[in-house]
Amino acid sequence: MSNIKIEKSNLKETMVALNRVSKTVKGGRIARFTALMVVGDGAGHVGYGLGKASEVPDAIRKGIEDAKKNMITVSIKDTTIPHEVIGKFGAGTVLLKPASLGTGIIAGQTVRAVLELAGIKNIRAKSLRSNNKTNVVKATFEGLKQLRTIDEVANTRGISKEKVIG
Repeated sequence: MSNIKIEKSNLKETMVALNRVSKTVKGGRIARFTALMVVGDGAGHVGYGLGKASEVPDAIRKGIEDAKKNMITVSIKDTTIPHEVIGKFGAGTVLLKPASLGTGIIAGQTVRAVLELAGIKNIRAKSLRSNNKTNVVKATFEGLKQLRTIDEVANTRGISKEKVIG
């Protein structure tokens, strides 16, 4: 993931999953918490992080710090995405399709959290195969990383936009 310079003050955060995990040791069980957090500015920058600690607030804080380190920039065309894409991570697969104005975010709870914080307003998404929240979030990010606008493709290839389209 890339290092993106954005103001930390206008970031919104959402907790996607909070799990209580325990480790059995000689003296009994040790309970800990893991928090899967997503942060974004609603303008094309979003990140996710996993925080682990023995207390819930510490796990959330660590997840937010990790998410701020793992921010990506999302290509947005108007209020949707430029093209259809499938993101895959592990067993998680997420299908992201652009939608017309007024459609809203048609997606499951986990994918919706990522898309809202990325600033995408109109999109259709379907989580396929896995329903593991961590893998679904990572698959959504893989899909968002693949997005390219016509301008980006033209600049990469060193040709005009018209040549890319036709």
